[in-house]
Amino acid sequence: MITVLAGGVGAARFLRGLLDVVPPADVTAVVNVGDDLVLHGLHISPDLDTVTYTLAGAINPDTGWGLSGETWQAMTSLEQYGGEAWFRLGDRDLGTHLFRTHRLAEGAPLSAVTAEIARAWGLGLRVLPASDDAVRTMVTIAGEGEVSFQEYFVGRQHAVPVTAVRFAGADAAKPAPGVIEAIRDADVVVIAPSNPIVSIGPVLSIPGVREALVAKRHRTVAVSPIVAGAALKGPADRMLRELGHEPSVVGVAGLYAEVATVLVVDDADLRLSADVAAAGMECVVVPTVMASPEIAAALARVTIASVDFER
Repeated sequence: MITVLAGGVGAARFLRGLLDVVPPADVTAVVNVGDDLVLHGLHISPDLDTVTYTLAGAINPDTGWGLSGETWQAMTSLEQYGGEAWFRLGDRDLGTHLFRTHRLAEGAPLSAVTAEIARAWGLGLRVLPASDDAVRTMVTIAGEGEVSFQEYFVGRQHAVPVTAVRFAGADAAKPAPGVIEAIRDADVVVIAPSNPIVSIGPVLSIPGVREALVAKRHRTVAVSPIVAGAALKGPADRMLRELGHEPSVVGVAGLYAEVATVLVVDDADLRLSADVAAAGMECVVVPTVMASPEIAAALARVTIASVDFER
């Protein structure tokens, strides 16, 4: 059994590669919910949907989020009325949010609704939200104060400096049913190539999750989302720098050394292997830029093989 802690686009692409090399029934994805928001009265779970749509082969290839073949009539009408349209929701995508919101209003937990959505898309793996409770990533913008993650990421196009990040509600949250067991019982736990601060950080902030991962450290491997000092997508490199971490694979190793024993880095960072080891993690070097399904599958194969089962 393989358990993957996942954020958005990078994690979804890694999972797609993983499912090419192991049976889907052997995989559990524990997905960040810190990005979730309520907008237009709808509960939106961006990372859960990105993972689902990618693995279903339905993701918009141009954006890495949302559904392919979208139309935007609802957003056009909303703009006509002067409503909030900064967070774009396609017409097909709206169906997902309508279903999720309705089921939550009926009293179903997010984990049950997520399973229903995954099943409707024909996914063979288990997709779990990190928590059924509200855990919300809040970002402090220099000179402005605290805003929600989506206001920072989408509304401000993550182009403003960050001075702090917190996970509202995390202290009182519980891991969703099956999360701790998925970590505890896994042969390998993978921390996917996701932003370590705002994609993996919210997952680890939920009481019990970090502790379970520490206990599983000997069989946990992380894949760096930073290549040659830069994030392939999103603000991970800038957030690391702005929050006092080195924006490199060495900085990633410093964040993950307590919970993982191996860090997989790209060929471009070969020269930093010794520094990763000095930060407390074994270093495995392999192409990590998932430009094709074949590369993603090769990366997944090396990643899960990097953990010594005899430890």
